[in-house]
Amino acid sequence: MAVLNIPNQQFSTRNPTEIQKFLNDRGVIFEQWEANKPLEKTADQQTVIDAYAHVLFPYMEKNGYQTVDVININSETQNYEAVRAKFLSEHRHTEDEVRFFVDGQGYFWFNLENETPVFNVLCEAGDLISVPNGTAHWFDAGKENPHVKAIRMFIDTSGWVPHYTSSGVDLGYNPK
Repeated sequence: MAVLNIPNQQFSTRNPTEIQKFLNDRGVIFEQWEANKPLEKTADQQTVIDAYAHVLFPYMEKNGYQTVDVININSETQNYEAVRAKFLSEHRHTEDEVRFFVDGQGYFWFNLENETPVFNVLCEAGDLISVPNGTAHWFDAGKENPHVKAIRMFIDTSGWVPHYTSSGVDLGYNPK
């Protein structure tokens, strides 16, 4: 279950209806999905995709996504510190960043134009988030014991290249 946090207002909520409305009002899609069968922690990519096919493929067709894969980030991920640093810097993409959390958790941080203050969403198993192309954001899977298993959707994987903003806003929120 997701958690919406607005640190500068000391606000936090786990209410999925509130979270969905808050994000949708800002152009960020948030949904919650369930698998059509139980999944083992060690489930491979195809098994994960098959378990969510009933919601995944209609969502992809409706939104024009062409490819799908499953990413698995954990404490054994090679060069994790470098991978984490890449995601921690505020950036934009020319394609939506769509993630469905199968297992684990991670924070999506947002610095929206004409929107104050900065906020984040802790996404956990069952949460889908779609960050619209051009949206300033960053992601943190955690410094210690990272664990994210997520389905990613793309129109074209080349559109998911990060374009860093160099705003420095992220520095005020990221843990050392």
